[in-house]
Amino acid sequence: MIRRKSSQFQGLKMQAELEQHYELRREPKKYLRSLDESATRMGTGVHTESGTLASVNADEDPAANLFRPPLPQPRICIWKYLDIHSMHRLEKTANVEEMREVLAELLGLGSPAQSLRDAITLDLFSHALIFCRQQGFSLEQTSTACALLQDLHKACTATPLGNVEECYRYFTSVLFCHGIRRPPFSINLFKEEQLLTLADYVVNTYFRHFKLYKYVFTPQVRLDLSLTYVGLQAPKLWSKDETGQVSVLRAYIKTQMNKELEQLQQLVEERLKASEERLGSKLTALKRPLQLPPGKGKNKTK
Repeated sequence: MIRRKSSQFQGLKMQAELEQHYELRREPKKYLRSLDESATRMGTGVHTESGTLASVNADEDPAANLFRPPLPQPRICIWKYLDIHSMHRLEKTANVEEMREVLAELLGLGSPAQSLRDAITLDLFSHALIFCRQQGFSLEQTSTACALLQDLHKACTATPLGNVEECYRYFTSVLFCHGIRRPPFSINLFKEEQLLTLADYVVNTYFRHFKLYKYVFTPQVRLDLSLTYVGLQAPKLWSKDETGQVSVLRAYIKTQMNKELEQLQQLVEERLKASEERLGSKLTALKRPLQLPPGKGKNKTK
């Protein structure tokens, strides 16, 4: 959770993290490229949700990549998806329903009743616009906040693998690009309090339901792994005659097992019945009045 700190310390921390991020983003590309090449040479395949065998190459199917794709470099994203004209159209809307209709048209979304993904995306950005209006953001700040959320959503849905930590680091890096005056890499579009408020909103809304977004917007991947041992013979497939013999043997084993189970059940029932009879005889004996033998119950007189 992001805590409020002094403005001087927060600014220095933002600059340090931004410089470190730019330096660390250079080397991982070579490493990821080598991993992709090694994965292409492997004989491992994955099955996607449609059930077809997908290659490990990400060009054919991005969901079939066994490694997380590299995230884009953080950049200034003011007016990236919603330009000034789009923001003016959204500003003129009178109610939430009209705003949702205009937003769906600007984002190219279909009918929410026909597509579940479009409905979730529309809810995500409509609530973000309502939050920006409640915080009193300007048109530039609102457009940038929506662009931050859109880029974060693209980073989340780029792979079905878990990448919540990478996405959070990417989001904070892009957020710092709009809180520090360091052209051409960053601008001071948001104040410190606005940055903290926006970060808290995204953490409490998007990252809290990160796995749900990934489940809805990414295909399900199933790993089909085959192992080959050196020095061992490959298993032979059974012929039709052997398959018939196996079915006969299986039926015989099933019949014998049923017989054994019936005998065992009968034996257990007999033992239970015998124990009930013994217990009943003992209870009957206890219920009888106590009778002393003759001669022992009389008092002897002198």
